[in-house]
Amino acid sequence: MKALLIAESRQGKILPGSYETLAFANKIGAEAAMFLVGSEDALPKFDGRLYLADVAAAGEYNPDEHLRLLLEVVAKESPQLVVLSHSSYGWDLAPRLALALQAGQVSEVVACEGDTLVVPACNSKLQRVVRAQSGVTVVTLQSGAFSLAGEPAGTPTVEKLAAQAGAKLEFAGYEEAEKGGVDLSKAEIIVSAGRGIGKPENLVMVEALAKALGGEYGASRPVVDSGWAEHNRQVGSTGQTVAPKLYVACGISGAIQHLAGMKKSDFVIAINTDRDAPIGEVADVLVVADLKQFLPALTDRLQK
Repeated sequence: MKALLIAESRQGKILPGSYETLAFANKIGAEAAMFLVGSEDALPKFDGRLYLADVAAAGEYNPDEHLRLLLEVVAKESPQLVVLSHSSYGWDLAPRLALALQAGQVSEVVACEGDTLVVPACNSKLQRVVRAQSGVTVVTLQSGAFSLAGEPAGTPTVEKLAAQAGAKLEFAGYEEAEKGGVDLSKAEIIVSAGRGIGKPENLVMVEALAKALGGEYGASRPVVDSGWAEHNRQVGSTGQTVAPKLYVACGISGAIQHLAGMKKSDFVIAINTDRDAPIGEVADVLVVADLKQFLPALTDRLQK
């Protein structure tokens, strides 16, 4: 099987998702080539063929030109899979490419089983196993779902692509998201609430434990989507990425999207009534208990 991996560069830096596409290719045993709109001064560490378009000519965001260049590479490589990150770049480019190729598209892949792909369903409460019926399949990967065994290494063989002038739009630049409230990325201790806290009133117990530990409280996406906590408290691929010394997950099942935001934590404690919850696979300590009983008792002991 051949896979064409779409790397991403932003302001002269290779984004981590580029190596997640490589980890995916390694996992399925695919022969991989890579496509990048970037600079020769910042190439991905990769042993293989890299099709490179100069970012100064093609632009960091120019969907029409990037699609044209990518179709040129697809024609040369004839891959069975074209793999992108499930990022703003991937969201924009993947459906354009799938339409142009009349190919199947599978979005937000979190795992693979043989030649089938696993994607979340029902707000990540369930998973679906799918297989595209087209000759080529466009795939986007959920952030954090795949990672290399070690540090990226290698030097690619570069084949340059010629960009064309005459874009219909001009890329003006990036605008940082406005931050308000707390910046969890700087917190050394975070206590996070998941759907398992049951109701919004129980968030008080999570806040109390965070205060007793001298940290901040966070939340999973379902908690934020329900309006129980502010968005600046959200940890995960659609929230903040954190790396505290201690991360306490309260009633959090452990969906890939959440793990992507806290997997760099030094020490993880998970509190859950389900001993088989996925969060247990990344936790250093798993407490199987009703958090409505356990959190107040732990907070009281810490305060004393």
